[in-house]
Amino acid sequence: MMDSSLSGWRGWLSTDTPSSRMQARLGRAWGGWLAFRRNRLAMAGLLIVLALVVVAAFAPLLAPHAPYAQDLANRLQPPGPGHWLGTDGFGRDILSRLIHGARLTLMIVALVALTAPLAGLLIGTVAGYLGGWVDAVLMRVTDVFLAFPKLILALAFVSALGPGIENAVIAIAITSWPPYARLARAETLTIRRADFISAARLQGASSARIILGHVVPLCAASLIVRTTLDMAGVILTAAGLGFLGLGAQPPLPEWGAMIAAGRQNILEQWWVSAMPGVAIFVVSLGFNLLGDGLRDVLDPKGE
Repeated sequence: MMDSSLSGWRGWLSTDTPSSRMQARLGRAWGGWLAFRRNRLAMAGLLIVLALVVVAAFAPLLAPHAPYAQDLANRLQPPGPGHWLGTDGFGRDILSRLIHGARLTLMIVALVALTAPLAGLLIGTVAGYLGGWVDAVLMRVTDVFLAFPKLILALAFVSALGPGIENAVIAIAITSWPPYARLARAETLTIRRADFISAARLQGASSARIILGHVVPLCAASLIVRTTLDMAGVILTAAGLGFLGLGAQPPLPEWGAMIAAGRQNILEQWWVSAMPGVAIFVVSLGFNLLGDGLRDVLDPKGE
């Protein structure tokens, strides 16, 4: 009974003659998922990202110890049964701090992903569609931001705003939007010459309605792929700011700050810095693999 129901749903989603717009959209999504599922590396990246979300959501239940509890009698203990990834210089359990640090990492990624791409998408589509002096002004501002390395520019903003995880997120978002603006502008320059855009103009649609209703949705797929690929860089930038003491402040279990805490005795007690470094590597790899898989599915040029 269930098998026939599933086959019916699959047939409904896979049909070449959809009876409604919703069925066509769901069918496209289903086909994209089937193509994505065939990519084993992309599925591995998806599992890593989903594991990060689960760990962040259930951190208090998964962590074997309190992340801020100090035990100076057991400081700098190597990995073992009591502390599976060892302890740091204050006797805090590294595994527990990594688990709770996943929340900070996910928060930074989510906040940057909700601000920088949207700002870049808006700026790029407006510049590409309107052209003229609007395009020239917006793109010159974009060029100014692109002229500086992202980490150096983020350091400058955090130095001006002051250390802290909130200011670090603001600095990363401010320095991350220009590539999205460039990408959105390039696609808009092609889209604005399409026949359906001319038809919308003839019907009396305003520029704002055309940009929001036609141009932005068509640019969204490329922005999603670029956002996913850039999340690894966001994590590394946040970790770099934390390592330099300009991001999350102690005793927050931010992975970059945890690496900095163990750098003085990295040769003797290597696990203090190595474990958060491995966490950064795995999560960054997961976002890169996921982004590659999404690019193969969503990029129409790859078909």
